[in-house]
Amino acid sequence: MRENLFSGPEPDPARDAGHEDAPPRVGFFTDTSVCIGCKACEVACKEWNAIPEDGMSLTGMSYDNTGGLGASTWRHVAFVEQPVPAGRTRLPLVEPDTRKEATAEESGTRWLMSSDVCKHCTHAACLDVCPTGSLFRTEFGTVVVQEDICNGCGVCVPACPYGVIEQRPTDGRAFKCTLCYDRLGAGQEPACAKACPTESIQFGPLDELRERAALRVDQLHEAGVTEARLYGHEPDNGVGGDGAFFLLLDEPEVYGLPPDPVVTTRDLGAMWRHAGVAALSLAGAAALSFALSACTDPKGHR
Repeated sequence: MRENLFSGPEPDPARDAGHEDAPPRVGFFTDTSVCIGCKACEVACKEWNAIPEDGMSLTGMSYDNTGGLGASTWRHVAFVEQPVPAGRTRLPLVEPDTRKEATAEESGTRWLMSSDVCKHCTHAACLDVCPTGSLFRTEFGTVVVQEDICNGCGVCVPACPYGVIEQRPTDGRAFKCTLCYDRLGAGQEPACAKACPTESIQFGPLDELRERAALRVDQLHEAGVTEARLYGHEPDNGVGGDGAFFLLLDEPEVYGLPPDPVVTTRDLGAMWRHAGVAALSLAGAAALSFALSACTDPKGHR
């Protein structure tokens, strides 16, 4: 048995959660190099899950009306506008033998589109800190909030290293992506992946997605897109690997993602041990004080 259940390698989180006959773990691979920013995933997610609308309040910083993930936005398409340095890859991508590199005169602007979602972490701090059992690990390895059990305490919100989960202001309950748990149980893929017209969002067994993603990165590198990299795919990263990982064309911070996320409950076991030692030390000191007092008469004579 592992000493620390809050961090480290965990090849089968569903089985560790008590699902003895769990199917292979599933998740998302989002290839941002082919995302066109159509927001079909956002619409499909809202329609299937009956999520409230976000309004049409543009921030003035981008063509994005949702702004980020939240209690009423379980899929969010980021619009990142960038100046393109000379010689840097410009989208759309074409074959290496016909692709023309941008010259200094041709350099302009490129858009980086990325559909963000809950990462369904292997070590999910939101689940670990939930006092009511509202959050649970499914047989598919995903993390789901049971809205009828959530008491609105909000403890899960600061626990998430990605800032994904959020409380709905109308009643205080927490909401986030369920990876369409109801659809998975019926043998269907999540609504967002089903609606994606470019297959930027890919769904399937997590091991297969990781292999597919590695091949895609190699393909892009051969095409001259040297900045392509994977994010959240490594099983030994700070959260034990993400159930939803990404192919990015720039640093994670550009997309609003933390560069090195670490599960916030990683040191919880050690903290409780230290607190226990401190409590025992305090109790021992108090007992010793009473014992010494009992051995001394009121006048100070032994």
